[in-house]
This record gives sequence, C-alpha cells and structure tokens, in this order.
Amino acid sequence: MCMFCAAIPAALAVGVNAQARQNRSEKEAETRGEEPDRPKVPPKAVTAAVVAGLAVASIVYHTQLYN
Repeated sequence: MCMFCAAIPAALAVGVNAQARQNRSEKEAETRGEEPDRPKVPPKAVTAAVVAGLAVASIVYHTQLYN
C-alpha cells in the first residue's frame, strides 16, 4: 500500500476524533449554560479536504507509477 493510500484511513480517524472532541465540548458547555465555542473551520470540512487531497495524490501517484 502506498503512503497516500495508507494515510487516508489515518486522516479519517483523526478527523472523527476531532469531531467527537468538538461535540463533547459543545455538550459540556451547554450543560454549564454557556454558549459553545464555534471553530472557524469545522473538523468535518478539514477532514474532507485532507481526504480529497490524499485521494487525488493517490490517483496521480498510481497513474504515474504504472506508465
């Protein structure tokens, strides 16, 4: 498995963890009666961008490798 293909599941795992931490902190803030902090860029968007970039890099790598 190439480095790009191996990095996709790792990036997804990091993104899911970041989203879970954000959800947890929002719920804790709501239970305290505070307004939850909103990130400038949500973890879902960052994860999607990283995975899309890795997928494109993987496609380019695999098409150039076998030519």
